[in-house]
Amino acid sequence: MPSSRLIRHHRLLLKLKNVMPTKTDLRATFLEKRLHLSPEAMATANNAIMAHCQALDYTGIRYLHLFLPIDDKKEVDTRPLAAWLREAHPEVNLVLSKTDMQSSQMLHYLWDEQTQFIQHRYGMTEPAGGMLVMPAAMDLVLVPLLAFDLQGHRVGYGKGMYDRFLQQCRPDVQIIGLSQFEPVESIDDAAEWDIRLRKAITPLAIYEFNS
Repeated sequence: MPSSRLIRHHRLLLKLKNVMPTKTDLRATFLEKRLHLSPEAMATANNAIMAHCQALDYTGIRYLHLFLPIDDKKEVDTRPLAAWLREAHPEVNLVLSKTDMQSSQMLHYLWDEQTQFIQHRYGMTEPAGGMLVMPAAMDLVLVPLLAFDLQGHRVGYGKGMYDRFLQQCRPDVQIIGLSQFEPVESIDDAAEWDIRLRKAITPLAIYEFNS
């Protein structure tokens, strides 16, 4: 969990800039920032996020949903984490999604040695099929982030697919966002009914929220 000093520092910077961004603002700003990350900066961020993920408590986690990165959009690389989890926590079942862009729905499949992958036209690597896993079975969901705030509100690509998926999960599911960037103070158009993160992991810290 980040120190109160780190949080106060972020709040002060944002107040000085008089920033109260909307989700649309943040989506554009942070996607541009991410696309301009150098390979060296990406590698440093991924390694730090990986170390924080390794420090999490996986006790009682049976089904862990994660994403494979869209490399062209420089998302956090979860592939080393998946390899580590298989070695360090073989009791954890990994789950990946297949996306229907027309309906904005996600189907979730167990990721095992039989899983075959397809390349989505939007750059996503997804399972072709396999054993379906229902959202209610998920114990932990790792969520890709463009941005997030100090209350645990998150910003993705705006398609609403993770919103619909997370609404189908159990109330006690652990929702953990992964981001290369530190949080903003607050998101202007965050709604009370938005499903918030339990934690967010950045290169500098693990943030915890009262969801």
